[in-house]
Amino acid sequence: MRLQEYGVGLFEVAPTRSAWKKVLKKHYVTVDGHPATTPTWIRGGEHIQLTMPEDVPPARPLHFPLRVLYEDDHLAAIHKPGGILVSGNTFKTIARALPQNLQPSPRADAVTPQPVHRLDYPTTGILLAGKTHSCIVALNQLFEEGHIHKQYYAVTIGVMPTTGRIQSELDAKSADTRYTLIKTIPSPRFGALNLVLLQPGTGRRHQLRRHLAGMGNPILGDPTYSPDHLLLKGKGLYLHAWSIRFSHPVTGEEIHLRDTLPKRFTHLFGPVGQGTSDNE
Repeated sequence: MRLQEYGVGLFEVAPTRSAWKKVLKKHYVTVDGHPATTPTWIRGGEHIQLTMPEDVPPARPLHFPLRVLYEDDHLAAIHKPGGILVSGNTFKTIARALPQNLQPSPRADAVTPQPVHRLDYPTTGILLAGKTHSCIVALNQLFEEGHIHKQYYAVTIGVMPTTGRIQSELDAKSADTRYTLIKTIPSPRFGALNLVLLQPGTGRRHQLRRHLAGMGNPILGDPTYSPDHLLLKGKGLYLHAWSIRFSHPVTGEEIHLRDTLPKRFTHLFGPVGQGTSDNE
């Protein structure tokens, strides 16, 4: 495995992919005494050392309450509110808030909890986080191999087919999305509003938003991909990560989590597709 993937979460000062890439680029990491870079291969038995300058201040904790949907010694799932970044250079991120909302893992390879995938800044719903180094590596592998299955609900604008599949290239990579129309209501301003269940087969940047906008049915409240005359301001993006299903990488248990639809969805369509968090 490349050090770029293996080292994520290995050190407390570099809990996220972006933070780990930065310390590698700054040549703070050595493997068996030799300077390491992102392409360095790890085969087992190496001594990995991170040496930070003394004047780097410790990260301040962010006291931001999160709703925890599932938690054990290895991983957790939380509800991500809209209007907050998952990770990044700003102070207010989900990554910074996780340690104050989750229980420390008692496992030998426990690390600072960190997200293992992303949701866009305005998107709400289920976000997975790893609490041990081995679980973070395993979850990343599950995502790469397509063994973590996610479903989203979105509100789209305009008349659209009842079911379909969108396959295209996004950023020179193949992208695949299946959709099912659940309910349609008339709208004086938009003509029609649709509650749509989405199942992405890949995880490209803004994939769902770009795919739906590309077929002429942008997501309600999307400031980036909606035409100006269809832009809804001040209400947020109507995209919600509703369900996630996978085999627990440590216990083998089948985990199926659901996050209740936000009220702004149910105000439009009623309690369609409502669910509570559970594991099966």
